[in-house]
Amino acid sequence: MHSPDDIHYALETTKVLREPDRRIDTFGETRFEFQLISELMDRTGEVRIRTGEVEAMRPRIVRPSAYNEVELEGFDPSARARFDKLVEKYREEGRNLAFLQYGFQFRRGQVQEEIIHDSMDAVRERVLEDIRRTGNPSRAVIEGVDDAWEISILKFSFEMILRSHEINAFDFKRRGLI
Repeated sequence: MHSPDDIHYALETTKVLREPDRRIDTFGETRFEFQLISELMDRTGEVRIRTGEVEAMRPRIVRPSAYNEVELEGFDPSARARFDKLVEKYREEGRNLAFLQYGFQFRRGQVQEEIIHDSMDAVRERVLEDIRRTGNPSRAVIEGVDDAWEISILKFSFEMILRSHEINAFDFKRRGLI
């Protein structure tokens, strides 16, 4: 389990360099691919690229506020505590988190790792150039902390909820569900 300082550091330094072109679907599953790049903590000139996917399951009907949880499947067992820290941080910032009542569910798939012997700047530019060239609309590029990399994925997932909730709320209202 990471210390509160490790979690805070990972949350503060994680950057989504490229967002997927789509948002979380209101009435279906949405799969996002990611490439997470991070410098190795104990070696200079080496960067780890983790490639995988996160699936956002269909949001459920609005639940009472006592049950505001985002379900996490396939993540490390301590992911729940780390995600709760992220929610706590956003609440302290005064963000409106009412959209968590939709009952989002995330499933993390298998993750492949590769070590590149080059600078972070060079690897970042190559990864971004590759995504520009291939044009994969469902791929996110994230820069994060190596030893706390799942926190970076959780932050990305939470940011996708933030960006999708207005569309999801509109769809629920349009169908008379809220």
